[in-house]
Amino acid sequence: MTEPTPAAFTADDFAARMRRAARSAADAGLAGLVVTPGPDLRYLTGYLPVAITERLTMLVIPAEGDPSLVVPKLERPDAERAAAAPILRLVDWMDGDDPYAAAAPLLAPGRYAMSDSAWAMHLLGLQQLLAGTSYVSMTTGLPMLRAVKDADELGRLAAAAAAADATYDEILGAGFAGRTEAEVAADLAAGLIAHGHSQVDFTVVGSGPNGANPHHEQGDRVIEDGDMVVLDFGGLKHGYGSDTTRTVHVGEPTDEERAVHDLVVRAQQAGFEAVRPGAPCQEIDRVARAVITEAGYGEYFIHRVGHGIGLTTHEPPYMVEGEETPLEPGMCFSIEPGVYLPGRFGVRIEDIVTVTEDGGRRLNTTPHEMAVVH
Repeated sequence: MTEPTPAAFTADDFAARMRRAARSAADAGLAGLVVTPGPDLRYLTGYLPVAITERLTMLVIPAEGDPSLVVPKLERPDAERAAAAPILRLVDWMDGDDPYAAAAPLLAPGRYAMSDSAWAMHLLGLQQLLAGTSYVSMTTGLPMLRAVKDADELGRLAAAAAAADATYDEILGAGFAGRTEAEVAADLAAGLIAHGHSQVDFTVVGSGPNGANPHHEQGDRVIEDGDMVVLDFGGLKHGYGSDTTRTVHVGEPTDEERAVHDLVVRAQQAGFEAVRPGAPCQEIDRVARAVITEAGYGEYFIHRVGHGIGLTTHEPPYMVEGEETPLEPGMCFSIEPGVYLPGRFGVRIEDIVTVTEDGGRRLNTTPHEMAVVH
């Protein structure tokens, strides 16, 4: 049976998002938001230019007042077809004109949150023309802009996770020994596409000693009997991200390999059990990390325990020491502790989790137990 495609977000959906963004800016003492092409613009308006170039495209959402979208004149027809266009004032500019002069009347003096991905030339252009304005990154100024997902977004994330789980189930029967990491990675990518992903962002296949590099991705190493293999893969389905990791073993593992794998499973479970509304993000990292540290492997857990996920596979909030933002229902993030023994092997287990009213819910449901493959 063909999976139904979610209904498109509407102008009303985008209007509500922009109103929330304006309120958040006011609450943070900001004059508003300056949003350039990227996931923030897509989240707030449904619009993303066909080609992201040096030409200025910029959404301005004041803390008080109506939003406006500055676009190159040649791209105005595309902007007019965006879902949020009916509630936006469109301001265009011609090649040869000063685009910052077109944007200037929209920006009152004050401090603005600006998209993390904004080009430096655009920031500098605004600063030169508007001495009364200043800017902070969106992650610094409004880190929770996209963090809390509504029911429609959660449905898309759940569908992406289910597609990744189905891909994992299939790869277990594909055979590992005698094949290269790149060949297994190609199977993972094909599986994600077959299960409805429009985009594959990464396929980590780290066999044997390569598994001790968390971001190895994949290479030409031939997988051998006796290898531990880290599989970390994800992308976008219905515009929202998937990201899961499981670690398998080719043939029977040693007692040490099994013990390290079981340790990481316990750490992942401890992190999940710590998820609840009001808990600071750093608590998830602390709880999972403590399990690994107490077992004597703390120096081999070399990254944060998790990251937010949504329109991109990495976004705020981050489950890391020092991040005190409290969890809220609707937040979605990874929990992915790992142990990496240089020159030998690595183990990582990762699920995407969403915060519920009374705890957490895993979106990935494949078993955590070590799968023995051939």
